[in-house]
Amino acid sequence: MQIILLEKVVNLGTLGDVVRVKDGYARNFLIPKGKARRATEATIKEFEARRAELEKVQADKLAQAQAVGAKLEGISLPISQKAGVDGRLFGSVTNMDIAAALGKHGFVAVEKAMVRLPNGPLKIIGDHDVSVALHPDVVVAIKVAVSPEV
Repeated sequence: MQIILLEKVVNLGTLGDVVRVKDGYARNFLIPKGKARRATEATIKEFEARRAELEKVQADKLAQAQAVGAKLEGISLPISQKAGVDGRLFGSVTNMDIAAALGKHGFVAVEKAMVRLPNGPLKIIGDHDVSVALHPDVVVAIKVAVSPEV
């Protein structure tokens, strides 16, 4: 299916690109999320008429993400979980737990899908490097300090 992108999508393209994707990806993800529209003659003309407005909206989103990223950069986030004597957690710390902890620290704009755990859920006590993708162009590294619950 031919679509026109209304915002930057990782590994696909930027605002205004006309790309071919699988039908399910377009129908089930890109179009319902407002990231793309079907590329017909009418939608391409409509896009060109609204291009400046869409670019301004994307620039505002990028500026907001950079502002949050500047505050978030280098933060050390403490999380406590039940653990055994050998340092392994009884459960694990997932991206949902990290997003909830960031929300308690005032970063409510961070959703669980934005938290990227390179090696999967955290299962041991200690400091772990985690990245938070606030925008396709803004990825911030934070430290998560997992400690045993008392």
